[in-house]
Amino acid sequence: MSVIYILILISIVIAGGFLAAFIWAVRSGQFEDTHTPSIRILFENKKEKNKDRGEDKKSNMT
Repeated sequence: MSVIYILILISIVIAGGFLAAFIWAVRSGQFEDTHTPSIRILFENKKEKNKDRGEDKKSNMT
C-alpha cells in the first residue's frame, strides 16, 4: 500500500515540474506571437530556395 503513496507523490512532483516549465515559458514570452509562424511559409524567399537547390545539384554531380 505504501508503494501507491510513493507513486502518487512522484506523479505530483512531475506534474509540478511541468506546471513550472509552462509558467516559465509563458512569462518568458514563448506564446506572445502566435500569428507570424502561421504566415511565415506564405512569404518564403524564393531566391534563397532556388539557390539552395542549385548548390545541392552541384554537390551531387561531383
